[in-house]
Amino acid sequence: MFDYLIVGAGFAGSVLAERLATRSNKKVLIIDKRSHIAGNAYDHYNEEGILIHKYGPHIFHTNSKDVFDYLGNFTEWRPYEHRVLASVDGQFVPMPINLDTINKLYGLNLTSFQVEEFFASVAEPVANIKTSEDVVVSKVGRELYNKFFKNYTNKQWGLDPSQLDKSVTSRVPTRTNRDDRYFTDTYQAMPLHGYTRMFEKMLDHPNIKIMLNTDYHEVIDFIPFKEMIFTGPVDEYFDHKFGKLPYRSLEFKHETLSKEKHLAAPVVNYPNDNLYTRITEFKALTGQEHPKTALVYEYPQAEGDPYYPIPMAENAELYNKYKKLAEETPNVHFVGRLATYKYYNMDQVVAQALTLYKKLTEKSDEAIKKPAISGSTSLVEKLVSRDPAKPKA
Repeated sequence: MFDYLIVGAGFAGSVLAERLATRSNKKVLIIDKRSHIAGNAYDHYNEEGILIHKYGPHIFHTNSKDVFDYLGNFTEWRPYEHRVLASVDGQFVPMPINLDTINKLYGLNLTSFQVEEFFASVAEPVANIKTSEDVVVSKVGRELYNKFFKNYTNKQWGLDPSQLDKSVTSRVPTRTNRDDRYFTDTYQAMPLHGYTRMFEKMLDHPNIKIMLNTDYHEVIDFIPFKEMIFTGPVDEYFDHKFGKLPYRSLEFKHETLSKEKHLAAPVVNYPNDNLYTRITEFKALTGQEHPKTALVYEYPQAEGDPYYPIPMAENAELYNKYKKLAEETPNVHFVGRLATYKYYNMDQVVAQALTLYKKLTEKSDEAIKKPAISGSTSLVEKLVSRDPAKPKA
């Protein structure tokens, strides 16, 4: 008899498995339909021996010392500050937009004070900011919106920014200084030996059993357990009773080149050209030395594995129907991006899982009668409510 059956071996499931096994001496079975642990953060060495992220770049950053120190139990860290260029008007310029972006794009020599005046002069007043378009044009005006955001958003989401909630572009700041870091969090680093190695150490405990290549539907009737922690799509758990929750997916095309370096930055965005949104060069993230280099191109698409919940009012309304069902389902706890239909950064998922663990340990097995849609307590709130002008990984 397992104390917990955990569906999904990504951040949410693995953190909870580790805490329950090591701190509470619970017997845990963690299952995943994929052939590996670590979820979308899974990395591995390709045929040329280059460490790559199978599902696109994962850049760790957080303002939470608790989260950073917790993961530090399972990995050494390699300091890393992420930088991105955007291909606009035949030039590669810093993204998010900063002082150097404007000066290079327009051949100017503005100071920080002057660029602030420049933004104010081109901004379009918006009385009630509701959409992603409103956010950008109210900050930097229509021309920069068209150059950097409109077409990129169309590719990424399959929707015009005017159709998307303001939260999408609110994550991307506009800077009046020369800070070209993509993130400004206190802690920015990469696992020294990769994410998969970190997950392996996290799940290396005699109380944890792992089943891969396994759909939980196929085993749930045969495995005895007391409670379930579900990290998959919440609508899937309820057999799409109210319809499918919409997600945006990605196709990743990997390439190895016989040269040491290819890109001018770890990631280059292509808002207006090509069908892909960005290219990543992995050695720039990992610090690995190798005579060849590995890239990945990202092509957004409607079908495929669910990656991004689509932030629209009607989707939130549909999710709330599933949330109500989840709250009424005894002994099942829903946690993570897919189970709560919200785009979380990696640190926020870890915080959410640690919050749920705390809830579970505050009650005895007999007292736990209701599931938890996690993320309503302090640590997660701090991370989710932090400066919204921080872009996502």
